[in-house]
Amino acid sequence: MSYLLIVLASLLSCGGQLCQKQATYKRGRLHLLGWLALSVLLLGCAMLLWLLVLQRVPVSVAYPMLSLNFIFITLAARFIWHEQVSLRHWLGVVVIICGISILGGAA
Repeated sequence: MSYLLIVLASLLSCGGQLCQKQATYKRGRLHLLGWLALSVLLLGCAMLLWLLVLQRVPVSVAYPMLSLNFIFITLAARFIWHEQVSLRHWLGVVVIICGISILGGAA
């Protein structure tokens, strides 16, 4: 259950960051404020959930798991905004996945 909370906190955090990216597209003040408000909401929920995670998971395990953010952001950049992701970047994602798997198995 704790790992599910970590993934959810990471997804909420990434969602907030993705809203900030979306807000950068110049479509008017209402567009900007809407995306930024959603960003603050998601990041606030992520922070509250993260506090719950820190009550349940050793900090030495929990914080490295935040590397999930790099994976989620890379996938979003590729599939939402069609950004190019280099082979070197994908290899980094694989290394992060391996690290998270090792940490998850050790806890």
